[in-house]
Amino acid sequence: MPPMLPTSIDATQALLERERYFADRETATVLFLALRMQRPLFLEGEPGVGKTALAQAMAAALGTALLRLQCYEGLDAASALYEWDYPRQIMALRLAEARGETPDADSLYRDAFLLKRPLLEALLPDPQAPGVPRVLLIDEIDRADEPFEAFLLEVLSEFQVSIPEVGRIRAERPPLVIVTSNRTREVHDALKRRCLYRWIGYPERERELAIVAARAPEAAAQLQAQAVDFVHRLRGIDLFKAPGIAEAIDWCRALAALGTTELDPDSVRATLGVLLKYQDDLARVDGPTVAELLARTGTAG
Repeated sequence: MPPMLPTSIDATQALLERERYFADRETATVLFLALRMQRPLFLEGEPGVGKTALAQAMAAALGTALLRLQCYEGLDAASALYEWDYPRQIMALRLAEARGETPDADSLYRDAFLLKRPLLEALLPDPQAPGVPRVLLIDEIDRADEPFEAFLLEVLSEFQVSIPEVGRIRAERPPLVIVTSNRTREVHDALKRRCLYRWIGYPERERELAIVAARAPEAAAQLQAQAVDFVHRLRGIDLFKAPGIAEAIDWCRALAALGTTELDPDSVRATLGVLLKYQDDLARVDGPTVAELLARTGTAG
């Protein structure tokens, strides 16, 4: 029996928490509405705050494979939607000719030769999870070109596409589409209008601590609390790229792997490269800054 879709905001939060994703109520609300209204969900926010993880959690909760379209400059419709397997078509054509047959278009343009990309897969039922909407993640749409945004409009408006050799394919059950953006450029209003919108920011301390505890259980509880406090203080500094939740989780795992049970200046300085990924930021968080941050979190050591 396929998993039941959540029937309330509380049920949506509980469903995500079972997959170790701790959404705030506003995020759970807009996700519940996206499911109920069958509308795409547009998530913006800094890298590492859990936009992609939300789609992963929903796919796991619904028992369906996540279909992920990673956007990049130059992404075109063929790479996102479908391609024909031309080498196999040519082989089939030659084999038919060798048998004295003349293949028609129906034999050359059939499902066996159709290479389905994420956008097309999302419109088709999941054979492993019948009755459950597919989960399509269009990741980092701000990295794609504007013409690709225009191509998405038909897919996100009608949940259908047209393939010249096959005809129109329309989803029997609209997928849950989650579009993410790191806001490296503004996405066109026409695309946003077709979506529900949510800005994902850094979580408050208690929610981030719950996330870290669930995702890095190998770290001692005291270390988890100290690390989250330190990261929250660190985000208050003028950095080129503040650490996200993903970096906080990785940091706790790294500290635990080194046998650290409590933060001290040496352990912080030795592992700052897990939190900060730019040399200017590493230079900004020097010894005195680390000592000040630890003192403010009560772990001066």
